[in-house]
Amino acid sequence: MKLLVSALEHSANIHLTSLIKEFTTEIELIGIFDKNLGNPIVDLQSLAIMGIVDALKKLRYFFKLANEMVELAKEADKVLLIDSSGFNLPLAKKLKKRYPDKEIIYYILPQAWAWKKKRIPVLARTIDKLASILPFEPSYYNADAPIEYVGHPLLDQITEFKTSLNANVKDVAFMPGSRKGEIKKLMPIYLELIQELECRATLIIPKHFSQEEVSYLYGDISGITISHDAHKTLLASDFAFICSGTATLEASIIGLPFILTYIAKPLDFFIGTKIFNITYVGLANIMFQKFKGTTIHPEYLQNMVTKENLIKCYKEYDRGVFLKHSLELRKYLKHGSSKRVAELIID
Repeated sequence: MKLLVSALEHSANIHLTSLIKEFTTEIELIGIFDKNLGNPIVDLQSLAIMGIVDALKKLRYFFKLANEMVELAKEADKVLLIDSSGFNLPLAKKLKKRYPDKEIIYYILPQAWAWKKKRIPVLARTIDKLASILPFEPSYYNADAPIEYVGHPLLDQITEFKTSLNANVKDVAFMPGSRKGEIKKLMPIYLELIQELECRATLIIPKHFSQEEVSYLYGDISGITISHDAHKTLLASDFAFICSGTATLEASIIGLPFILTYIAKPLDFFIGTKIFNITYVGLANIMFQKFKGTTIHPEYLQNMVTKENLIKCYKEYDRGVFLKHSLELRKYLKHGSSKRVAELIID
């Protein structure tokens, strides 16, 4: 089977890697994905964007790329879209118009329930199989919509969890993000925290960064332990400070107490909070709010991200309550998703 794939994000390609292992028949990937998985039509690093403003600057380039994908779809038996709704949802509409009988599977769906509920019927009409990774998401769709909760992909990759916590915090992990703009904003504050806290600090850095990029983005990190293995480091640590993103959900599943920090571009923050009415940015918080009516971890955003605020929160943190909530979250998510998504594609 020849499968047209649109997986623009690093996290999407981690999930795609797990998915490929579950196929019981030979699959050839074409389209947009990590070069380690085949021969994509574009280098993923050229697609990296941070926020709405950055996306607008690259709009023409993404239009051209979408047209290339539509042409490439001629060769495909089926289409798999993963996350990245800003690109993949318009692409799905173009594909369905051009190839009405070609099956489209969408894995890790646009969060229309959070920002534009009017798009839910559009998704139901455009996509042949909607593979949801959020247990509450199908309830926003009509009963006849082609949507199914398939499990969560992080439970395919995370197999070890914390069952207890050390009495004292000795090892603290720092994850200032994977995008260069995020790292430049958070690292000066993280370096202040490392100097203030009496602990062993481990900085988690994406392994694809060159030495020159590390020096430019992270500043003086001499004396700080460096890691490229997020799951292993989070499991071994006692606490963490993490930029908003997939890593916050990873830490929530593993059971590592942490504080979410994020400094967005002012316009992006305004659009998210005032226009889309986004209350929480951490996915674990969004899910736990739906599930339990409360949050699982603190969030510090924009000008609230200061050394003083973060240290105060760190000192007042109830790590035992967090660990209890982490176990409840894992039970809520149930299982991994790769096996079921592979079945949906092959079926």
